[in-house]
Amino acid sequence: MTTRRVGLWLIGACGGVGSTAALGLAALSRGLTDTTSLVTALPMFDVVDLDGPEQFVVGGHEIRQAGFRQTVAELHERSNVFDEGLIAACQGQLAEWEANVRPGTVLGAGPTIARLADRPEVHRAETTREAIAQIEGDIADFRARNSLDQVVVVNVSSTEPPYETGDAHASFPQLARTLDRRPPAVPASSIYAFAALDLGLPYVNFTPSLGATIPALEELALARKTVIAGKDGKTGETLLKTVLAPMFKHRNWQILSWVGHNIFGNRDGLVLDDPVNKSSKIKTKDQVISGVVGYRPQTHVSIEYIESLDDWKTAWNHIHFKGFLGTKMIMQVIWQGCDSLLAGPLVLDLARLALLSQRRGEAGVLRHLACFFKNPHGVGVHDFFEQFAMLEGYVRGITEGR
Repeated sequence: MTTRRVGLWLIGACGGVGSTAALGLAALSRGLTDTTSLVTALPMFDVVDLDGPEQFVVGGHEIRQAGFRQTVAELHERSNVFDEGLIAACQGQLAEWEANVRPGTVLGAGPTIARLADRPEVHRAETTREAIAQIEGDIADFRARNSLDQVVVVNVSSTEPPYETGDAHASFPQLARTLDRRPPAVPASSIYAFAALDLGLPYVNFTPSLGATIPALEELALARKTVIAGKDGKTGETLLKTVLAPMFKHRNWQILSWVGHNIFGNRDGLVLDDPVNKSSKIKTKDQVISGVVGYRPQTHVSIEYIESLDDWKTAWNHIHFKGFLGTKMIMQVIWQGCDSLLAGPLVLDLARLALLSQRRGEAGVLRHLACFFKNPHGVGVHDFFEQFAMLEGYVRGITEGR
């Protein structure tokens, strides 16, 4: 019996999240680490046919002159993460996967992201059609060279500026008529999504960027019989909010205000130091409280770039609420976590689950993956426990043969 081989194609491959995911796969496949932080390692998945770490081959698109080994070394040096022995044992595998990384595109990515690019090839495509053809060629070559049965594309790149949608995005035929337009009618994240879906591959958007969240690309996913999921991975402060807010709701405490202040210093923080790019992130972080409790308390979310923190993200939350007999009380919570280490395992979870769904013949939006995202595609529920129940129900359906 042959073992299925699958590919993980990362957009923004050699950033902190992509490199952590690659190192994690390499370490897991060698038995050098345990499965802590992998949702798909929970007992409920034991009877589900998920791809194992040893079945994955990694590649991706990157706009910077960077590699997995370089980023892992930088994270180790600057943020004091990863065991030196583990890094050394995975060097050969990371080097092999680095050879699969290709220059991406900055078409429609916005000026802040474009300034990060130091690969001249990323400016090659001048139209959406040219960029899609380049991306599709790179991924198709990756699949053929590695004899892969499936490939999943996961966007872990930097946050783009907000993008206003219109008539061109309302249907696939309308979008197709814009492919030669200058400037492009879609941002870079949607160009990558178009290419992945056109090839019939699952596309997961781990960023707040537009990606596949337009009707035109939803149509394309259905037409190509593939799946989409997103958007904006829920890893830290927002995860905390979607866990705590249900407590206030079910205790019938009235939230008066909820202030969240975030500081971190990695490359994502540098991009979010641009107020325009920052507004995309804040929008997804600032919607969850009202989405859970059903009314609109005063909320405020701030994100500040503090270079010295590197990948260690600190979030302080001040919650002012009203209890019995009108008594006002306060809860304060401080969260500190390594951004890439929180996100990396979720990328692996999402890759495994998206590949599984496509193998099962599903198509379109994977709503059961809502618990992984701040702004889940196709789902208006923000309560983490309700979202996780959707995932449990999906797995139960598999085991019961539905």
